[in-house]
Amino acid sequence: MGYEVSAGVILFRNRPHREYLLLDYGSHWDFPKGHIEAGEDPVATARRELREETGIRDARFVSGYMERMRYFYRRAGEQMRKVVIYFLAETAGEEVTLSHEHCGYVWVSYEEGLQRLTFKTAKELLSKAHTFLEASPPLMGARPTTDESA
Repeated sequence: MGYEVSAGVILFRNRPHREYLLLDYGSHWDFPKGHIEAGEDPVATARRELREETGIRDARFVSGYMERMRYFYRRAGEQMRKVVIYFLAETAGEEVTLSHEHCGYVWVSYEEGLQRLTFKTAKELLSKAHTFLEASPPLMGARPTTDESA
């Protein structure tokens, strides 16, 4: 059985109500994420993937939030075990520039996100992130994730 580790971002903005960014992968709706490359830590991967998949560079990670999602899938007939480490980040930006990997994107409310996300695990991640944000003000102890802080 193969094993993969990826990192991703649950991105939100406050305009004036909180909205979450979801990406259309063609077959499903999900959060930005990707494989951890050699020499990268999960935070660096999440920052890079967000930038590559959306063009967003001003995201700030929310301190104290990290969730792991685990699942199995098949790749070329081999069963794979995958772990994705998710971080929570806020952006002030509006513009999204999609990579070739995606068909579209949408900013949605929490409730709409629960309806739009394809997988149960992604819905659970959104619920945990939303609950975390409701319990504490955003950006308390946030760490910038712009290229300049890399």
